[in-house]
Amino acid sequence: MRLRKPGLEEVGKLKKGSIHISFLDPFNEHELVDAFTEAGVTAISMEMIPRTTRAQKMDALSSQASLAGYAMVLLAADRLDKILPMMMTPAGTISPSRVFVIGAGVAGLQAIATAKRLGARVDAFDTRPVVKEQVESLGGKFVEIDLGETGQTEGGYAKALTEEQLELQKQGQKKVMAQSDIVITTAQLFGRKAPVVVTKDMLEVMKPGSVVVDLAVESGGNVEGSVAGEEVNIGGVRVIGLTNMPGRVAVNASQMYSANLHNLVLEYWDQESSSFQLNLEDDILKGCIITHDGALINDMIKNARG
Repeated sequence: MRLRKPGLEEVGKLKKGSIHISFLDPFNEHELVDAFTEAGVTAISMEMIPRTTRAQKMDALSSQASLAGYAMVLLAADRLDKILPMMMTPAGTISPSRVFVIGAGVAGLQAIATAKRLGARVDAFDTRPVVKEQVESLGGKFVEIDLGETGQTEGGYAKALTEEQLELQKQGQKKVMAQSDIVITTAQLFGRKAPVVVTKDMLEVMKPGSVVVDLAVESGGNVEGSVAGEEVNIGGVRVIGLTNMPGRVAVNASQMYSANLHNLVLEYWDQESSSFQLNLEDDILKGCIITHDGALINDMIKNARG
């Protein structure tokens, strides 16, 4: 499964006043947003569905991220030349592999749960101390790194760190990485380039044959040296930058995304008039409608453009 954005020619073929719903990447796809504006099309971006209780059933970012977290661990386990669980055999006891998950959002939590189910010893770090309880509830050990004041946005995303905080984070992570067989990075900032949280000097402390998977490679990458769509060897460490992780479990990805779309349409469908009702003051629609009636109306996107 590939969640493909529409092309400019496709937008030009849409009728004025029609409604288009898909992943749009509106922070970066300025030409696409402008095309929707010029065409007089109401464009709804699935990335912009707010992370609220009411909108959970429509939240495609979360549904796809959960599958990505699962797929990343299986991919890393396949590339690693060791088994993940502890195994007691007549020939001796095999110690469990160690997995370090950086970023405990939806994808990270699923990665923790999957690695733990496979028998690995799991460490995890996030700049938001509030997720410590969730990490521990899944059997992971939360890595404590004192960064000073951090937090999360109203949408539940991690706030950007200062340069000093990033350096403290890297030094703390470096100590854990030296003992890890697999590192999974999932750190992303909503609407912004992903932060580099693993540098080449951090990879140097890992054992040869270790595996690193960079989920954020399509939005700039968390790992220095990772390449979108490729697997590269950096000092004996395999760095995986393969894209479209949810597509590795395409059946479930399609099921979940179609359910997200169905729930969105059903929420605003009026059976009597057989039409999609656009209430621009509704908290969900206010967040995800980008263009309407020939204008860019989303405040977040307008502010991002300056």
